[in-house]
Amino acid sequence: MGAGVVHKGSGKDGGTGRRRRHGRSRPMSEINVTPFVDVMLVLLIIFMVAAPLLTVGVPVELPKTAAQALATEQEEPLTVTLTGDGLILIQQTEVAGDALIPRLRAIAAERTSDKLFLRADGSISYARVMEVMGALNAGGFANIGLVTDTGGPRLDGRDG
Repeated sequence: MGAGVVHKGSGKDGGTGRRRRHGRSRPMSEINVTPFVDVMLVLLIIFMVAAPLLTVGVPVELPKTAAQALATEQEEPLTVTLTGDGLILIQQTEVAGDALIPRLRAIAAERTSDKLFLRADGSISYARVMEVMGALNAGGFANIGLVTDTGGPRLDGRDG
């Protein structure tokens, strides 16, 4: 009878299921798209969740009309600033209080929009801000927006 060596596995490598490679391995020629698909799916989910949050406003059922849509604003928005020192600035130009209404009327005559943004320092009194708002209205600007910063205190007393 002949004697022989018995291997535990069925292959040459002792049953580990792996083949040993001899020599250099070749580079893989296929592109692995799995990470790309993973990233795209994550981005899709993020946009699907964030898109409804981008709409601002109260949902209302608006009536249908045949009126034309308003033209988009082509002009740079006009800004009036009240500094803590009491200065009044139109855009970047300082204006005296008595010259404010005539200057605003001249500007309103050249502009197509009556939109104006009012920026006031927090230390200015409410009466002074209302005084200037009255002058802005008398100067021909009826659409006045008050500019504020976010993150201030809330009505419940906590900081936002």
